[in-house]
Amino acid sequence: MLAGTDRVVLTTCPRDCYDACGVAVVVRDGAVRHVRGDRDHPVSRGRLCRKCSIAYNGVLLDRRLRLTQPLRRTGRKPEGRFEPVSWAEALPEIAARLREIEGRLVLNAHYTGTFSLLGYFFPLRFFNRLGATEVDPDTICNKAGHVALEYVYGTSLEGFDPRTARDSRCILVWGANPSASAPHAHEHWLPEAPAAVVVVDPVRTETAAAADLHLQPFPGSDAALAFALLHVLVRDRLVDEEFVARHTLGWDELEPAVAACPPEWGEHVTGVPAALIEQAAQMYGVGPSLLWIGQGLQRQRTGGNVVRACALLPAVTGNLGKPGAGFLYLNGTGSRGVDEDYLAASHLATHAPPPISHMDLAATLEDPDRSRALFCWNINIAASNPEQRRLREALAREDLLTIAVDMFATDTTDLADYVLPAASFLESDDLVVSYFHQTLSAQVRAVDPMGQSLPNTEIFRRLARAMDYDEPELYERDEDVIATVLARSGTGLDFPALATRGTVPVSAEPLLQFPELRFPTPSGKIELASDRAAADGLPRHPLPLADPRPEAGRLRLLSPASAWLLNDSFANDAKIARRIGHATVALHPDDASERGLAEGDLALLSNQTGTLRLTVTVSDAVPRGVAYSPKGRWPRREPGGGNVNALNPGERADMGESTSVHGVEVRVAPASPPS
Repeated sequence: MLAGTDRVVLTTCPRDCYDACGVAVVVRDGAVRHVRGDRDHPVSRGRLCRKCSIAYNGVLLDRRLRLTQPLRRTGRKPEGRFEPVSWAEALPEIAARLREIEGRLVLNAHYTGTFSLLGYFFPLRFFNRLGATEVDPDTICNKAGHVALEYVYGTSLEGFDPRTARDSRCILVWGANPSASAPHAHEHWLPEAPAAVVVVDPVRTETAAAADLHLQPFPGSDAALAFALLHVLVRDRLVDEEFVARHTLGWDELEPAVAACPPEWGEHVTGVPAALIEQAAQMYGVGPSLLWIGQGLQRQRTGGNVVRACALLPAVTGNLGKPGAGFLYLNGTGSRGVDEDYLAASHLATHAPPPISHMDLAATLEDPDRSRALFCWNINIAASNPEQRRLREALAREDLLTIAVDMFATDTTDLADYVLPAASFLESDDLVVSYFHQTLSAQVRAVDPMGQSLPNTEIFRRLARAMDYDEPELYERDEDVIATVLARSGTGLDFPALATRGTVPVSAEPLLQFPELRFPTPSGKIELASDRAAADGLPRHPLPLADPRPEAGRLRLLSPASAWLLNDSFANDAKIARRIGHATVALHPDDASERGLAEGDLALLSNQTGTLRLTVTVSDAVPRGVAYSPKGRWPRREPGGGNVNALNPGERADMGESTSVHGVEVRVAPASPPS
């Protein structure tokens, strides 16, 4: 019920998920009363996902937990003691220290704590001018898949339009769990599509359980499964030979490998029954079909090869360039007319050093010859990164100038020299581009920033001024950047008009993926076999590989998204903390029994990187040989001071210097409670 003094502000959630929900914010006397889903928004339909709904009405509005003024460290880093200072004190002090450091020795670590366009891209203008070394953000998440799809299709950022599902007969969801990472797609898009839904996932997630068919391969065997599916497509004459001949290169090189992978072989290697492999291939092959490639799929040792193998399916069956067909990894900004080079002022990076991988971050921070300063913004590396103990020790270097920009005190801010308070998405105007839906949305400021917190854009404008930089791009106002982006978008809307409508599709009808069947590869065709891959030291075409099963006594550790956390956002919300309870590891009943473990017992997980105590839950939704423990907890809030990344050695996938976190193996044994 609205009071007479209430006003409602419609805005858009910019969190790092597929949905980009419409948000209705009720404001009274300059303060947010509550945050709900926008009833008229096509995605949220009046309801936010449960984690955002709780956090946006909880921790995001809690002045006791929000950072509301700059902080400067006092004492030694591991002590985590700070004193409040003004912006006028903090920024000149930071600038004075930065001037003494060569730009390449300043590391820029960031990701998608907010995924609004200005909040994500505008700070890069400062780092491009500074000449800092970027810690490649996608290496902690999805880089192997990007590289793989670029080899095959020339791009990983042009996916199907979800609206085209109305013309599909099959939707194949491979390695994605919408029930946790895209709740509205799980609740609305998939059930309402006329297509049959096939899910490929080692775990019986809510989305998998609701599917028409669930294939449950052992982790690391996805490429082998893809080849077994291809074998059935060839055998049952479901290959679009005309499409393959006109629009692909390299099928002749792949055919012998496909011929050697019948479904019986696929069952032996993957654990998926041959009959289900045949059924899935026939459902997909008849088409038109959609393939949703999840980002978690490629976080494996051979994750790039896995994605290349899965990406063969649309090409071989001709499921491109027509209604109801296509594949999706991410929909980038290009279809919305967004110029990322303009947003980031890429031309300022005249002497940009090569980026480094997050897999190398701990080692780089240990070395004063490679790192003298670190910026962390939109990211909490002490929770999200591999080699957790080693990284924390590196962050404790007293000679490493560390600046953290955040809304909350985190494990990373605990080890900073300066902490700069960031505003929330409710406190700044911006634009949001969904990486699932082909839409452009307004993020509308509902209230003023809390305390002295500032939007990312203003923080880095002030830093640029403190550094005495004179490039005008560093000082462009938010409203001018937004106006420029909208003018180039082709929507014909200015920001007030977009704010009134909230979210607009880029076209009245669903977009076709590659409508002219021309591909941004060197040949202009789909490169099933790739000269570029060969030049990079990789096989010319994907291979039917499967990782070796864990050695006796070990389990494959999967740490996917939690239904209650968004990466590591919201872990500090008290209500969410109560909902998720103790950190758990799910084991198959037989694996638990073999180790003398039962529901509620305390287990010790260990490997060469670290140890972790977790509470056991027993579930047949997890296959034998797998331990399942969702990511996202903050070490500072856990009894042992660590989360699942304490077990992550930071090994690379086969492409893109990317994470292979789902390839981690552990031993699991009964544990006594810590003293």
